[in-house]
Amino acid sequence: MKTNEIWVAPSLLSADFAHLGADCDKMAAAGAKIMHFDVMDGMFVPNISFGIAVLKSLNQYTDAPMDVHLMIREPHRYVRQFAEAGADYITIHVEAESDVAGTLALIRECGAIPAISVKPGTPVEEIFPYLEQVGMVLVMSVEPGFGGQSFMPVCLPKLRALRAEAERRGLDYRIEVDGGINLETAKLVIEAGADTLVAGSALFKAADPAAFIREITQ
Repeated sequence: MKTNEIWVAPSLLSADFAHLGADCDKMAAAGAKIMHFDVMDGMFVPNISFGIAVLKSLNQYTDAPMDVHLMIREPHRYVRQFAEAGADYITIHVEAESDVAGTLALIRECGAIPAISVKPGTPVEEIFPYLEQVGMVLVMSVEPGFGGQSFMPVCLPKLRALRAEAERRGLDYRIEVDGGINLETAKLVIEAGADTLVAGSALFKAADPAAFIREITQ
C-alpha cells in the first residue's frame, strides 16, 4: 500500500532562467517539496541545459532541496561535483555509459540520495537489480531532452510494476514521473503508484501555482 506523501517537483527547465532563484522560492512558497534540476550534455540527449555552476549559485540563494537529473553520457565523472554544489538527490540513467551500481554507490558516498531513471523505450525491469541502492526511481513519461512534450501512457505499467516490486521487497523508494504532467495526467500517475511528480510548463503557466499543487497533492 502506497504511503508516501505526494510531492510536486517543479521542473526548472520551465522557469525564467534570469530569475531561477526567485522562481525556486515562489514554487517552494506554493507548496513544492523539491526542485527538479535537469542537466543535459548535448550527447546523451540532443540538448544542453544548466550545470554545476548554476546549481551551486542556486544552492547559495535558496533552501529548496534539489533533485538533480543527470541526462549525461558519463554521469560518474560529475557526481562528486554536483553533490558538492548542493544536489540532494542525484538521478542517473540506466542507459548511460556508466557502471550503474558503482555510480549509485558513489552518489551515496558523496552524501546525496541516489536515484535511477529509465527512458520510455527501456523495459523497467532493467533497473530492478539496483532498487535496493536507491531512494528514488524516475520514470520518464516523455523522451528526455526537451520540455513541453505530451504525456506518454507507456509509463503507467512501469509505475505499477515499481510499486508492486517495492511492496514485494519491502523497499521504500520514491517513484517519480517526469513529462507531460498536468492536472489530468497527475491523477493517472498517482493511481498507478507515483508519489513524486515533475511538473513543468503546466505548473509554471498556472495562474495560481499553489492551487495547482494543492489539487495534485490533496
